[in-house]
Amino acid sequence: MLAWGMYSRLFVHIVFVTAAGSAISADVPVLQGYVSRVVAEEGAAMLALGMVSTHVHLLLRLRPTTSIPRLLQRLKGGSACRVRQATGHALRWEAGYSVRSVGERGLDSARRYVEGQATRHPDQRIPGWSVE
Repeated sequence: MLAWGMYSRLFVHIVFVTAAGSAISADVPVLQGYVSRVVAEEGAAMLALGMVSTHVHLLLRLRPTTSIPRLLQRLKGGSACRVRQATGHALRWEAGYSVRSVGERGLDSARRYVEGQATRHPDQRIPGWSVE
């Protein structure tokens, strides 16, 4: 909760990619749960999540105090560790990430884009996973 007298509407679209030879597959329930938990712990709100076998898209509302580098460090490093512990699969992420600001007028369009990743990349669709 923001302090009295503070108001913010900060929205970002974040993308991070698996390392060559690594893919998101049976890891989806573990990964989805971990991402949701970390986003909430960092004081952000997840507005949309899109995943295919090679990358993750997030649409988030951030607090003014949210550290994007810390958030991404926790999401990427922590998820790789959590997936390995839960499934034995060595999920690896490429270095870096993409972050773009999204205006309020663009939220619906950004949400459709994020949630439409499986349609946009049918060859990278994860069987059995959808945004519903």
